[in-house]
Order: sequence, then structure tokens, then C-alpha cells
Amino acid sequence: MKLAFFGGLYSNYLALEAALADASRRDVQQMFCLGDMGAFGPHPDRVVSLLRAAGVTCVQGNYDDSIGNELADCQCGYTDPSDNRFAQISYDYTLEKTSPVHRRWLRALPTSLDLQLSGVRMHLCHGSPRQTNEFLWESTTSDAFLDRVMDPTGADVVLGTHTGLHWTRTTPRGRRFVNVGVLGRPANDGRTNVWYTVLDLSGYEVEVEFVPVDYDFHRLSGEMRSEGLPDEFVTTIESGWWTTCLEVLPSRERRCGRY
Repeated sequence: MKLAFFGGLYSNYLALEAALADASRRDVQQMFCLGDMGAFGPHPDRVVSLLRAAGVTCVQGNYDDSIGNELADCQCGYTDPSDNRFAQISYDYTLEKTSPVHRRWLRALPTSLDLQLSGVRMHLCHGSPRQTNEFLWESTTSDAFLDRVMDPTGADVVLGTHTGLHWTRTTPRGRRFVNVGVLGRPANDGRTNVWYTVLDLSGYEVEVEFVPVDYDFHRLSGEMRSEGLPDEFVTTIESGWWTTCLEVLPSRERRCGRY
């Protein structure tokens, strides 16, 4: 059995279209989205429509909670003034452009999901099992800490997103954490593709595959310009390098980028 997991769509409906088509070619049986449907990109209603039409099971991210409940900000967890300024620009645009029907849909999403398929117990969340907007970075998250936050779930595999960077680890106690990556923007590696994750449950062990997704990023960046979104956001889409939301990165992840 194969499962597809999408994270951090950030309104990138073109990447979501490409990922849905790729998952279909791979004979994926079920698809899940781990939250943050809006932000960063243009036309936020389009990703919600695609998710609903494709029957993707979704959990709520911090952005979805904020948009659904019309809060003052995105609850992104930034502390840097510049990053908060860009985050507010993105949030105000997304809130204005999300329809009332889709706001209600976002508001009703569960914050986590527990399921068992092919004998594998899974916990789906946005940031971490204990906090929706918690950042779990590969370089700063110890095995002991992973086990501690996974303990209450009773799961064999915990899947999240939120950081924007995909990674996975099996702890010495045999439990797996998977950050499924994001479809909304590149992984700060100088490449324009984005990422999603496929879990294969058909074998003796759970197999995790990080799948690169190519899409028409030139079209997306053009629409972002037309919508008046910041040049810094457009540069990230066109170059593959993050230009904003950098202060949250630990030193090892920060060194991998250009800025």
C-alpha cells in the first residue's frame, strides 16, 4: 500500500496539480495533506478546491487555524521583525483572498489524525505532536527528544511538516519521524523543484521516498507579480533560495542556503 503526504502548500496550486498527477502515476492509494494550505503564493482558494476535489485527507496547520478563525496573524512562530513583516504581508493577502466557504472548511479541519494501515500506526500532525507550530529541525532535534514528543501518540511513524525542509530519522527505539517537506516553495537548495513524500507499507519495513516535483514555476512567479506579492517571494520561487523566514533556521540549515 502506498500513501502520499503533502506539506506546506503555501497556495502553490501549480505544484499541487503536478504532485497529484505524479501520485496517481505511482498508484498511490490514499493522499494526505499536513496543513498550511495558504501563504506565500497567489490565489489561495485554488489549492483548497484541488484538495477537496481530489479527496485528500487534511489536517490543520497554524495558517489554516488563523485563516479559518480570521485571527490577526499566521501564528508562524517568527521572532525576527523583518520575517514578521513579510509574514504579515502574506497573511493579510491570503485572508483577503480566501472565500468564506473555504475559511469554514479550514476552521473545521482536525489538528491531528491517528490511523492504522497495513498494521502500521501513524500519527499525522503539522509541526509536532505536542504543538502545531513547533519547528522540528534535523540538526537540532535529538533522538531522545523525538521519542519524548512521539511517546504520547503510541505511533510507529509520526509525520509532520512546518519547517519547509524534508528529512527522516528512525530513533534507537525503532520509531520513525518523517518531515514530508513542502510543495509551496523550494527547499533552500538552489533548485526550483518542490517535494512531497510517499510511504510504501507493502514490505517488512516502512519505506520513505522523498519525491521531487517539477512544475511551471515561471507561471507561478508571474502570477505572484501580478498579485503584487513581494519580490523577495518571487525570487525564492525563481532561484530556489529562501530570501525570507531565515531567522528560524538553525546554523547548519542556514549554511546550506545562499542568504
